[in-house]
Amino acid sequence: MSQPEQKDDTFTLKEHYSFGELLTIMAFLRSDEGCPWDRAQTHESIAGNMLEEAYEAVVAIGMNDPAALQEELGDVLMQVIFHSDMAEAFTIRDVISGICRKLISRHTHLFGDDQADTPEKVLRTWEKNKQIEKGFQSVSDSMRDVPRGMPALTRAFKIQKKAANVGFDWTSVDGAMRKIEEELAELFVEVEKGDKKRTAEEAGDLLFTIVNILRLLDLDPETALTGCTERFIGRFSTMEEEAEKGDVKLSDLDLDELEALWVMAKKRESQQLKDV
Repeated sequence: MSQPEQKDDTFTLKEHYSFGELLTIMAFLRSDEGCPWDRAQTHESIAGNMLEEAYEAVVAIGMNDPAALQEELGDVLMQVIFHSDMAEAFTIRDVISGICRKLISRHTHLFGDDQADTPEKVLRTWEKNKQIEKGFQSVSDSMRDVPRGMPALTRAFKIQKKAANVGFDWTSVDGAMRKIEEELAELFVEVEKGDKKRTAEEAGDLLFTIVNILRLLDLDPETALTGCTERFIGRFSTMEEEAEKGDVKLSDLDLDELEALWVMAKKRESQQLKDV
C-alpha cells in the first residue's frame, strides 16, 4: 500500500476532522511509510480490542460522562475503520452500505407495509425481518444465532426474550421466583453428592432462572451483577483500610474477624448511601 497523498492539513493537530480525513489517516498508518505496528496487525490480532473498546464505551454510558463517552465511541469507530482498512473482501463503503440497507429492510413499519406503533411491536417486526433475511426456519435457529462469545448472562437474557416472543414465558414473576426454590434445592442435592458435572448443570439452571426473574422485572442481569461486583470491591477496600489502621493485613485475620470487618463495611456503605 503506498502512502496516500497528504491533502491540506490532514496530518496536523487541529480541532475538527472529517470522516474522509479519518480514513486517510488510517490508510497512511497502514501504508509502507506508516506505522510498523499498525501495518503488522490482522483481524485476529486486534479482535479483543473491539470488545475492550465496546466495554469501555458501556462504562462511560454508566458513568453518565459525555466527554468519556465521546472518546470511547471514537475508539470503537477506530476499530471499525481499522478492520475495514485491513479487509480485502470489502471496504468501509461496503460496511456503511450494508448497515443502511439493514436499517431500511428491518424498519418495514416505516419503509414497508408492516404496522408497529410501540417499541415492543417494533422489536417483533425487527426480529421477523431478521429471520427472513437470514433464512431462519425456526425460533431455535435465531437462538443459535446469538453469539456464544457474548457474556453468558446477556446471551441467556436475549435467548429468553426470543422464547417469550412466541409465548413461552412465565405469566408472572411469581412463577419464576418459585422456580428458584426448586433449582436451589436441586443444586444442594448435587453439591452433597459431590458430582461436579451435575452441580455445574444445576448451578446453570439456577442462574438461568435468576436471569428470567430480572428480565420479567425489566432489569439487565449484566448491570445487576456488575453493580454487585463493584459494591464487593468497595466493601473489601473498606475492610483493607480498617485493617491497616490496626497495622494488620487481612491475610493475618481469621474468618470471624474478616466477617466482622465485612459487616462493618456494609453498615458504613449503607450509612453513606443515606447521607447522599
